Amino acid sequence: MAGDQLQVLNALDVAKTQLYHFTAIVIAGMGFFTDAYDLFCISLVTKLLGRIYYFDPTSADPGTLPPNVAAAVNGVAFCGTLSGQLFFGWLGDKMGRKKVYGMTLMLMVICSLASGLSFGHTAKGTIATLCFFRFWLGFGIGGDYPLSATIMSEYANKKTRGAFIAAVFAMQGFGILAGGIVSLIVSAAFKNAYKAPAYQDDRAGSTVSQADFVWRIILMVGAAPALLTYYWRMKMPETARYTALVAKNAKQAATDMSKVLNVDIEAEQEKVEQIASNQKNSFGLFSREFLKRHGLHLLGTTTTWFFLDIAFYSQNLFQKDIFSAINWIPKAKTMNAIQEVYKISRAQTLIALCGTVPGYWFTVFLIDKIGRFKIQLMGFAMMTVFMLALAIPYHHWTTPGNHFGFVAMYALTFFFANFGPNSTTFIVPAEIFPARLRSTCHGISAAAGKAGAIVGAFGFLYAAQSKDPTKRDKGYPAGIGIRNSLFLLAGCNLFGLLFTFLVPESKGKSLEEMSQENEEGDEDVGVGTSNNRTTPM
Repeated sequence: MAGDQLQVLNALDVAKTQLYHFTAIVIAGMGFFTDAYDLFCISLVTKLLGRIYYFDPTSADPGTLPPNVAAAVNGVAFCGTLSGQLFFGWLGDKMGRKKVYGMTLMLMVICSLASGLSFGHTAKGTIATLCFFRFWLGFGIGGDYPLSATIMSEYANKKTRGAFIAAVFAMQGFGILAGGIVSLIVSAAFKNAYKAPAYQDDRAGSTVSQADFVWRIILMVGAAPALLTYYWRMKMPETARYTALVAKNAKQAATDMSKVLNVDIEAEQEKVEQIASNQKNSFGLFSREFLKRHGLHLLGTTTTWFFLDIAFYSQNLFQKDIFSAINWIPKAKTMNAIQEVYKISRAQTLIALCGTVPGYWFTVFLIDKIGRFKIQLMGFAMMTVFMLALAIPYHHWTTPGNHFGFVAMYALTFFFANFGPNSTTFIVPAEIFPARLRSTCHGISAAAGKAGAIVGAFGFLYAAQSKDPTKRDKGYPAGIGIRNSLFLLAGCNLFGLLFTFLVPESKGKSLEEMSQENEEGDEDVGVGTSNNRTTPM
């Protein structure tokens, strides 16, 4: 049977939506805004890096990054992110959310600036230092995942908690959008200031020396939003749930939340110690008790995030087909280097504006009405349908006159990823685990997702290559082709749908109700009980 809720936690659960909620969303959300900007802006400048550092005057086409170099430049931040999610997730439960939050933020600021200052006079030197700094940038970004989600979940009331965490995650869409807009502004300014011929007209002259500043400025701008929010992050008090349930300081928790909520809250030190002394509330991550209570939950959150990110990050497989099909991006040799950055940025910005951002906000407005389970199940189901709708008549979509349908299917797949598992896989792990393990479990779930991202972005990049050498990207071996890759991705979505049944519905429940931290008595609580696993209706 559940024990009495601590007054300070009950006050948070029933608090009306007020200014501090929106302050927390903005402060936590700006971290996610920066994460998305830093992770996705590299894709806007990889073509430019190829032109500058891998120029071949004998080639009829502009220089491109070799496959191994492209994989390193694009993927090293993902590797850093995976490591950071595990490390900072664990550290957030040991040292507190607030302290570790500041560490991740400063690491992001320093490494964003350092990425743009990558040094070396040769391609190898510049790319090596860029990859080094982007790994540590990713390491800082990784910490932001579990900490942003955990802080927002522990500050929110139970009625609108899903919307608040989703709003933090939705800042990712604005970060992607901002990356496109900054790239547009920078490339447009340089394009107008330094006129250059197309590559086919003047191979060497198509890339002006000032183009080297373009990619550096775009990467360095990522430090600005993180730096601007550092002060406000440090002013936020530690979450009451960490202070009371993990640090066991009832007086500090009551004092902090009294200021935040503008109400008098009693410090219940005796009750905090009673909860802490309960053996049922002291099990570790690798204990049998954790396995009984939350083992299937952790399996559900890790697998669904893994399969979702395989599909989500592999979308670039057919992005280039869309861009060329509707003439958003002309052939590379018909443009100069900076013009190509401008065209790619414009296309990415339109995709973010029309497909990426709206899906996130559908989740924000509907998650506390529909519930996490239904949105995730619907998202995976619709992604499976649209992937199959692209794959089965793939030849039909790629023939002249049918490109509109191809673009529509692509946009809908993106929409239902964001109004679906891309949002819910971030939200649920921050709600269903005990306070002392919440950040750690979210970090493990997020790291599983990033492992899926690495498989999706790079495994499928090779797999999607055509068996026909004339249709294959330069330097890549033969693969199974885009059509067969789409069938595999549809299968990944289907697996995600099935594993969703392991994840409990947390709509309208307090965090302690989901994790059973106030439970009294010695009765076993398995994963199948009604308190721990709410059957979706």
